Amino acid sequence: MQQLTFISVFITVMGGMNLYTYRRFFRKLPTKFHLFGAVVTITLMLAELLFVADRLTGLLPDSVLLSRLSTTAVGISFMLFVVTLIYDLMITTSRQLPFDHQRREAIKWAFDVTMLTAAAAYLLRGFVEGAKPPVLNEVSVTIPGFPEDGFTIIQLSDVHVGHTIRRSFMQSIVARVNALQPGLVVITGDLFDRTAARIAEDLEPLRGIIAPTYFVTGNHEYFRGVTPALEMLRSLGVIPLTNQHRQIVLTQGRFNLLGVNDLVGAGFGVEPFDIDAAYEGLDASLPTVVLSHQPKSIHYFEEQRCDLMLSGHTHGGQIFPFGLLVKLDQPYVAGLYQHNVAQQIFVSRGTGYWGPPIRVLAPSEISKITIRNR
Repeated sequence: MQQLTFISVFITVMGGMNLYTYRRFFRKLPTKFHLFGAVVTITLMLAELLFVADRLTGLLPDSVLLSRLSTTAVGISFMLFVVTLIYDLMITTSRQLPFDHQRREAIKWAFDVTMLTAAAAYLLRGFVEGAKPPVLNEVSVTIPGFPEDGFTIIQLSDVHVGHTIRRSFMQSIVARVNALQPGLVVITGDLFDRTAARIAEDLEPLRGIIAPTYFVTGNHEYFRGVTPALEMLRSLGVIPLTNQHRQIVLTQGRFNLLGVNDLVGAGFGVEPFDIDAAYEGLDASLPTVVLSHQPKSIHYFEEQRCDLMLSGHTHGGQIFPFGLLVKLDQPYVAGLYQHNVAQQIFVSRGTGYWGPPIRVLAPSEISKITIRNR
């Protein structure tokens, strides 16, 4: 039901954006651009219907090219919509200026050229940034009393394996993770973007991670079957923390690693979020690192021992300025934050991407968290 609601909203929003772009941008350009604008708009809308059909049924051919075309359309539509909003604002503002008709036409021509150039540059940057491998984001976090100064945790998040992210990408990620020689690896949800059976071969490289690896569910795990996903990860040596905690033993002491299921679980009636179950029997005298997919879940932990929460979900906005909209739902978008006196939260921008292989001012990342105890 949640997925159907999302898809209905998605179709409505994308259709509205495409029509707005055509009427307020392409139709305002010189006549020779009108046909081009109509072709672009229709092509984008057809590709987006293909995108929706694949997400809804999962029955379309397993083609990376087909997936790239349909997902890229989503990104282009959003970016053209942003350009159109700016163009519309500039034209509306110019009409308020006390200029004669000839000067107004000259200003409009300048706006047309500027915005067409800006649109091309914006799209080009998105494709270039989206094609780059994840950056290494090194973060230092202080947790007083942590048993080992300089302990490193590698965080992967929001990889979205399945449509355009496949085995070769996972192989490169695992190789980079192992080269960092982490003490621990965590995957904070949205690893799956198709059923476990369809991407079994793509996930096989996870077996090669040299450090203990833990996982918590994200919202996307529920869309394609969370139970088979968890079973597959266990077979690969990855340990799901489903409202559970483990004591991690180091040479100089111990700390708690706790993981909760994603907040959407309750709506699916399987593997729901349960903070009480997660904390049952936990030794609150030990430093505690929490894994939870959505940053907004930190509000549930304010009365619990949670020195550091590691989250994802937001993709850092993925395509600027979408991060401004993400702020309406999530309190934190990307980076390290001091939530209150006793609690910190780090939000990954994601290791892969969802939908279009496009990023603007929000590069994908492998996060290296180094914990200091003083």
